[in-house]
Amino acid sequence: MFENIRLSFQGIWSHKLRSFLTMLGIIIGIAAIIAIVSTIEGTNELIKQNMMGNNRHTVKVQLSQDDYTYEISTWSPSPEGVPLFDEDTRQEILQIPNVLRAAFYQVRSEYNSVVFYNNQSLSSCTVLGIDQYYFGTAGYQIMQGREIIQEDSKKKRQVAVIDESVLRTLFPDEDPIGKTIEIYGEPFTVVGVCTQVGQSELVINSEEEYWTYYQGGSSSGNIYIPKGVWGTIYKFDEAQNLVLQASGADEMAAAGKAAANIMNQNMNVSDSSITYRSEDLMQQAKQLQDMQSSTNSMLIWVACISLLVGGIGVMNIMLVSVTERTKEIGLKKAIGAKKGRILGQFLTEAAILTSMGGLLGVAAGIGLAEVISKMSSTPVAINGTSIVVSVGFSTLIGVVFGLLPSISAANLNPIEALRHE
Repeated sequence: MFENIRLSFQGIWSHKLRSFLTMLGIIIGIAAIIAIVSTIEGTNELIKQNMMGNNRHTVKVQLSQDDYTYEISTWSPSPEGVPLFDEDTRQEILQIPNVLRAAFYQVRSEYNSVVFYNNQSLSSCTVLGIDQYYFGTAGYQIMQGREIIQEDSKKKRQVAVIDESVLRTLFPDEDPIGKTIEIYGEPFTVVGVCTQVGQSELVINSEEEYWTYYQGGSSSGNIYIPKGVWGTIYKFDEAQNLVLQASGADEMAAAGKAAANIMNQNMNVSDSSITYRSEDLMQQAKQLQDMQSSTNSMLIWVACISLLVGGIGVMNIMLVSVTERTKEIGLKKAIGAKKGRILGQFLTEAAILTSMGGLLGVAAGIGLAEVISKMSSTPVAINGTSIVVSVGFSTLIGVVFGLLPSISAANLNPIEALRHE
């Protein structure tokens, strides 16, 4: 075996240009496959990060009607028969396996100017009534000031925490802490500014992806107030939603469904289509990934054509090599070399030729993937499995397409081979 390998490298090195041109089809095919697979993996990971909230593993359980979130507004009030949830219910949800944290909240998306500071207003925003557990569960941290605490709700303090979007809009050049904003004409003192932990910009490449990732937020930002003063601006207690944090991505769906079941136990609405439902982000992410993969799989098949062309090139050059070395083969057979020895020598040379092409193709594919990433801002994830499979597949191509020339060499008549000019 080692002698065959030595002879293979010797033959390849003695015809460097011819060997490289023979490997070129393999190099191009493997490079294309590695680049495509790396881009697919990177895009899938990006989709998961966008959908999962940067690995926080948070799930929202929201009041829904049929397949849509029930959005409470002045024109669509909270349905009668939807219960308000207390600490006992939260503790029951925390007993669900793999649930780490949970918090109830109320939410309204405002599309009119209802929030003012001096002469400035927010054209749209999201107002959330939260408890002291919300920020830790949803993954927010305080940049300035403080967060909403239990005493704020108990004593009905009209205080607010704003996010960075509201900060940029209403307080571009001043410290917001201690300033008073108006929400529906009610004064609220800003006590804190928050940001999401590990927040990154979503990479949105199409209108479809925008509506898929969009979760009811507002471009003008979020304002958080104590749940105890929700009735001060909206006059009535309204249906609550839940955000929970699961221990891992695989546990999110089951935890969300179990929490929704608990919240639905005391529902007493006349319309059976109104229920609490958990968002299945894993399923949404998988659907997007499947769409991406089905498109890119066609590109992989196109790249495989290059490997087929490369394999034919290997077969052709090995047939030429057999013709060139006919006398050598005849001499070896004349001194006792068996068919298996000759067959093994040429198969080894074909396998090594394509393996080298595979390794060069992997290097070229990684480089191509990085270039694509830089040019299109598309993330890539180099997959070790795909590298191993690609090199193994290129070696298999050498064996398959080198088989015919090797058999041809092994079956040469030694007398006729020695007479060959």
